[in-house]
Amino acid sequence: MSVDSIGRVQSPRIIRIGGGAALEVAEVLTQLGLSRPLIVTDSNLIALGHVTTVTDVLDHAGMRWQTFDEVVEDPTDLCVDAGLAAFRAGDFDCIIGLGGGSPIDTAKAISFMSVNKGHVRDYKAPAQIDRCGPPVIAIPTTGGTGSELTRWCVITDTKLTEKYNLSGLACVATVALIDWTFTVTKPARITADTAVDSLTHAIEAYVSRRAFAYTDGFALAAMPAIATHVRIAFHTPDNAEARAALMLAASQAGMAFSNASVALVHGMSRPIGAHFHVAHGLSNAMLLPAVTAFSTAAAQGRYATCARVMGWAEEGDTDVTACEKLVDGLIALNADLHVPSPSALGHVADDDMLRLMAGQALASGSPQNNPRVPTAEEIVGLYHKLW
Repeated sequence: MSVDSIGRVQSPRIIRIGGGAALEVAEVLTQLGLSRPLIVTDSNLIALGHVTTVTDVLDHAGMRWQTFDEVVEDPTDLCVDAGLAAFRAGDFDCIIGLGGGSPIDTAKAISFMSVNKGHVRDYKAPAQIDRCGPPVIAIPTTGGTGSELTRWCVITDTKLTEKYNLSGLACVATVALIDWTFTVTKPARITADTAVDSLTHAIEAYVSRRAFAYTDGFALAAMPAIATHVRIAFHTPDNAEARAALMLAASQAGMAFSNASVALVHGMSRPIGAHFHVAHGLSNAMLLPAVTAFSTAAAQGRYATCARVMGWAEEGDTDVTACEKLVDGLIALNADLHVPSPSALGHVADDDMLRLMAGQALASGSPQNNPRVPTAEEIVGLYHKLW
């Protein structure tokens, strides 16, 4: 980035990070003059008791709340419509998004759609949604998407079979309460997928054509933390140090990519999720080694730095060698975390499907931020390699 360029940053007004941060939800609402939240979550988080952790605090403060627990993985436009109906049916002054990226993204969409006309697809990127709805308080429980700190949300269109980005000031949460204690209940598969999702955010933000010094700092802090702690958390789920480190890294990576943007991995990942219902973090993990290998020659110095900060390459290695070690390290990480291929999950994609997905990937805009901007045919070729 040129010294004459301007880096643009958007982030929540209030950010609290650490074990027990979620227990400060009533204090934060009071600070903002709020007291009647709709809690947007899913039934699994209710079963785990995470919703009760928050509602007990609200009850103690005498605050009135209701829950909308119909969020689905990779939230759809229909899910947003149902949540919007629940919001409009009550007397709410704010929305709490409690969960992984799906509940938080749904909470954001309910908020801005409560004050903007039309269908959610009318606002897909590159449109910027700057007319803000009621405040969103984001409380992440997975530590992967970084949605609590970003200016993005992702919704799946059930009519068009497409996952699209939505962005703008209206997609920035007002508050982020980042509490790692929720993550100790995550299964190994979700632990792995969300951690590699965070790693993808950090790497893509660092090599993005829109990267700048502010986002570089967050990305370079997140990468080594994830590389150091992901295997520990995968095998030892109650390791507090690893969980805390991964949660912080997810937020750092979220701040990085929110303002520098993601690139080709994310562009190719969304169609996999839309057509085959593969979890977003898992599809990112599937793609990350191959897309990195495709891209390194266009930004060797940046990719080499990624390998060095994670301890996968030596300072004395040439950039070419460091890039090779980065790809090898990502392949080894996927093997250790048992990341499958789409075909191993039973998903079949013919050439027509791959071309459709390549077009959707390019239309998202993310591949244009990649150091090496691919053609549609090159994306089809990468999909072939993945399958």
